[in-house]
Amino acid sequence: MSETRADIGVYGGSGFYELLADVEQITVETPYGSLSDKICLGTLNGKRVAFLPRHGHSHSLPPHMIPYRANAWAMKQLGVSRIIGPAAVGSLQAHIKPGDFVVCDQFIDRTSGRKDTFFDGPDVAHIMGAKPYCEGLRVLATDICRSQNITVHDAGTMVVVNGPRFSTTAESRWYTSMGWDVINMTGYPEVILARELGMCYVNISLITDWDAGVVGIQDTGPVTANDVGKVLHANNARVREVILEMIERISIGVCDQCDEAMLHARM
Repeated sequence: MSETRADIGVYGGSGFYELLADVEQITVETPYGSLSDKICLGTLNGKRVAFLPRHGHSHSLPPHMIPYRANAWAMKQLGVSRIIGPAAVGSLQAHIKPGDFVVCDQFIDRTSGRKDTFFDGPDVAHIMGAKPYCEGLRVLATDICRSQNITVHDAGTMVVVNGPRFSTTAESRWYTSMGWDVINMTGYPEVILARELGMCYVNISLITDWDAGVVGIQDTGPVTANDVGKVLHANNARVREVILEMIERISIGVCDQCDEAMLHARM
């Protein structure tokens, strides 16, 4: 049996389930219940990689039911120091087009009821949230996208909604008017939980559609799961290549910025 540990973690969204070949599937028990699915462990370029489909391998978990805390805890227990979080997202701005990539640097949380911290008391902590994503991994992801001739936006604000429904036109127009860039259902609390556990986290967003209220886009029509799936599947290979090169080039170990996020979190 292979060594049950990992250096790098990858959360897969819809369509990213077959990132690794020749893998060992393991079950990890956590104080926060079961994971989304079994974790796939493999080796790439001498680095141990843990892959976990956040919705489950058969897409059986809607965004608001994903066990985010259990997933993050399991990654940490395996020794993961750096997490890559690709995601399918909608665009809220006319200049960000389907097929583009966005490496987000900020988020707006519009979810409700999600377990979004490991500090429920009596141990209380207030983690720094100003720069939630790992800056070093963001730069690396952007550079790799450009080297692979992918149209990439090197920053962006993701508004995370609860789902599983898509936005109304009125909601979408509001998000666009606020200047937010992309919309998604899984981006929170994934990044903050990784940060609380001292792991670096980077989001790579693949634009699958224009959201329902984007100003300046005519006749975009309502967003449908079928349309999103078509764009996603057409771009799976590009996402895979970016992730594989990131794994090849990532340095092992948490960076100083992410390692110090909890340094002054307690009163």
